[in-house]
Amino acid sequence: MGPAQGKGRLTGRGRGWKPAGGPSWRPLTGGDPERKILRRLRFRPSPTLVPGFLDRSRTIAPPGYNRWRVPPAALAIHQSIGQSDSISVFNHPLATLIGGDMPAQGDWKLSTIGWIFSVAIVFLGLSAFTFGRWLEDAGPRKAMFASALCFSTGFLVSALGVATHQIWLLYLGYGVIGGIGLGLGYISPVSTLIKWFPDRPGMATGLAIMGFGGGAMIGSPLAVALMNHYRTPASPGVAQAMVAMGLLYLAFMMFGVLTVRLPAPGWTPPARAAGARVTHAARDMHVNDAVKTPTFWFLWGVLCLNVTAGIGVLGQASPMIQEMFPARIGPEAAAGFVGLLSLANMAGRFVWSSFSDVLGRPRTYMIYFALGAVLYALVPSTGRAGNVVFFVAFYAVIMSMYGGGFATIPAYLRDRFGVMHVGAIHGRLLTAWSLAGVAGPALVNYIREYQIGRGVPRADAYSFTMYLMAALLVVGFSCNWAASRRPFEGKAA
Repeated sequence: MGPAQGKGRLTGRGRGWKPAGGPSWRPLTGGDPERKILRRLRFRPSPTLVPGFLDRSRTIAPPGYNRWRVPPAALAIHQSIGQSDSISVFNHPLATLIGGDMPAQGDWKLSTIGWIFSVAIVFLGLSAFTFGRWLEDAGPRKAMFASALCFSTGFLVSALGVATHQIWLLYLGYGVIGGIGLGLGYISPVSTLIKWFPDRPGMATGLAIMGFGGGAMIGSPLAVALMNHYRTPASPGVAQAMVAMGLLYLAFMMFGVLTVRLPAPGWTPPARAAGARVTHAARDMHVNDAVKTPTFWFLWGVLCLNVTAGIGVLGQASPMIQEMFPARIGPEAAAGFVGLLSLANMAGRFVWSSFSDVLGRPRTYMIYFALGAVLYALVPSTGRAGNVVFFVAFYAVIMSMYGGGFATIPAYLRDRFGVMHVGAIHGRLLTAWSLAGVAGPALVNYIREYQIGRGVPRADAYSFTMYLMAALLVVGFSCNWAASRRPFEGKAA
């Protein structure tokens, strides 16, 4: 190679060599050093130029991809993080770590342990609020991966806290780190399914969030079985069970990470669902603009009040039915009542949200609030009459609408603000869940204690609470009515 050629440059993707001194070309031969360099570059591309497996671009589905392959990925995430609803199964073993069957000096109080769930719900809302915009940009695979790491790490840190008897590690592990995993894992599958099912958004969100409601039905017996397996005379097996659950949920959630896909830009469903009544904003609104609208805050009130009225009662269901029917309901029957409410909660998430595709979101929420308020107001009379059948039936319907409220709200947001930023907007709205997760249990528990302290019989201690819940649902009805009267928002993103 001559001096002039040595100062030249490669051009045309390696097809020739352009000398520095002129426009002439010389083809490269197989033995040229330049060819060897190009061969190395061809087989060793820069990692900065190739998207990683977790990048959004790697999740775009190819043409002809069957959208029904996506819901299992969403369910894998939601059924895992839905275990949070069954965290109370650890309460009694955690409260008797030292004393064994009975609490002893140095054991944690149940009231102290109970706040772990509230902390997790608070950080669910905070993480959804903080990272909602990021996960829309990063894509579902990266968000689900982060969720899986945080959720499983929360179990491992909590197990360390149990082993060392440091309660703050349980607050940090399951409450903070696990709560962040809950927030990331909750909204990303929902946002993805809404994009795949624009013709049936209610059904899509119900399908994913149904998994969250059913997570407790798997998580509770799993935790009990693991604790029984690892139980010894010196340990209730809580720490070992938490380690095992952390690893099991990590593996299960990775299935969702590996299989999730996004529709390609411009993709449309093969056919609109027959008879579906779907309304939506003309254009997608940016999350920063959406939170400035009255519609957003009316819907924030809708979610907050619906959750507040349900979550506290759900957590107190077992002692409540035993105290209202002490002669007829024992611990075993109360456990069956809790299981029935969980089943109604799970089924309502799919049935009611699917129904909203036909009836419309505003009318569906009107049913939630109006019927729920009437049933809450009737519950005390069923207790006084000793009618267990109506008591159980009323609460089953109430819990189905409680679950339906969770599942219908993402589609409601999609209707009002468009689909592009619905995940980020949903994340901001979930701060309502954070507040309700603290307010609901506090109202039920503290009002009950206050009533008993005044000498009210335990069977009647819940009456005022039920009337209060009915009043909250009336306010929620007003928020929904106000949101439905607002015009569809439509501002370019």
